[in-house]
Amino acid sequence: MLVIKNGYVVDPANSIDGLADITIENGKIVKIDECTEEIKNYNGCDVIDAEGCVVAPGLVDVHVHFRDPGFTYKEDIVTGAGAALKGGFTSVVLMANTKPVVDNIDTMTYVIEKGKTTDLNIMTCATVTKGMAGKELTDMEELLKNGAVGFTDDGIPIMDAELVEAAFKKTAKLGVPISLHEESPALIANNGINRGKASIHFGIGGSPREAEISMINRDLDIALKTGAILDVQHISTKEGVELVRQAKLKWAKNNSIDSKNIHEINKAGCTIHAEATPHHFSLTDEAVIKYGTLAKMNPPLREEEDRIAVINGLKDGTIDIIATDHAPHSAEEKAKPLTEAPSGIIGLETALSLGITKLVDTDRLTINELIERMSYAPARMYGLNAGTLSVGAPADIVIFNMEATQVMDEFASKSDNTPFKGWELRGVVKYTLVGGRVVYENRNINEFREYYDKDTVEIM
Repeated sequence: MLVIKNGYVVDPANSIDGLADITIENGKIVKIDECTEEIKNYNGCDVIDAEGCVVAPGLVDVHVHFRDPGFTYKEDIVTGAGAALKGGFTSVVLMANTKPVVDNIDTMTYVIEKGKTTDLNIMTCATVTKGMAGKELTDMEELLKNGAVGFTDDGIPIMDAELVEAAFKKTAKLGVPISLHEESPALIANNGINRGKASIHFGIGGSPREAEISMINRDLDIALKTGAILDVQHISTKEGVELVRQAKLKWAKNNSIDSKNIHEINKAGCTIHAEATPHHFSLTDEAVIKYGTLAKMNPPLREEEDRIAVINGLKDGTIDIIATDHAPHSAEEKAKPLTEAPSGIIGLETALSLGITKLVDTDRLTINELIERMSYAPARMYGLNAGTLSVGAPADIVIFNMEATQVMDEFASKSDNTPFKGWELRGVVKYTLVGGRVVYENRNINEFREYYDKDTVEIM
């Protein structure tokens, strides 16, 4: 038995927000009580003293790339798991753009089985189309039966609207999310850089906001018509945010829900979802001028008014999920010229700290709202048994100090391609527990790599 005592417990799923002790037995939460002196001498218990820390459901990231199989020089499932645990994540959903892509049972089984060798709860999407070629749908029923939790061609937009509608009808019938990368390549010259201040600075074409807006508009209409569970990935434009907001209101009207409160609409089971990344709520396209390829990503960083719109969308529930789009690349790849370097940054180890520093400390979100967007809401979209501290739930827990600061200079990921390297941020993960077992404890990175390889750990 394990007791986490004296922590400030935040559990949005159960409206818990205050000092409490949590008792864990056989990997599950068995009791949450007000802090008591007696608990300190509970016979036979291991104890974690969380005084001064927040105790919350383990974070859930539904948009990560572990590059395995095919690109393991960037990241692999084991190192990706280490990065996630260090960042306070206990469950992740992998994207399917590996090599080979996850459009078949053999590749998917490899990913799932390798995931089981780690301490992280690892799930994977399968692709929407065979080979991510945008021509023919995969056998979704068979992939779902063998372990897929959803479908995505993330990284490559699906341009055929009829095919998208067919995919939406299929996933609606299956009752699983379909997550889409919303950028029209026909409108883009040199992706990864916003068409505006940054593209002018570098003398390149860049990605105009219309590339995202047009695709979001198309797919929201199809989703409302088919009843699909749509996840609009890594939204970056103010217009895109507003389109999602209006789609949620239309969904409510279509389902006879008499409310214009987006949070109430979400709770009513709205099938329209949207993600925001920490980099899109933290940075603008000016970061590309400063950091070069380390701030190049798809969709690109936009303007300040877009960043504010993303934050407002997170506040009112229009954007219900924070997801990292953790995208490791090698130093050699990111050292290439701007137009040749791949897009994407790592995000698992900086996400919580950026949320605290950029959203909570600036009074944009409460800590309860931040945890809801990073745990309960993503778990709810995928129907995962995660993101909650309910009695009987798996004891997947993050313990972090909101007041502590850290310099982001050492990473468990194989890669360190991030503009946030060297930044001092507030919020430090102290422990991550999966199934009631401590699988990460804050220590220097070399100790953690050795520590993570152990079968058991000592409670301190």
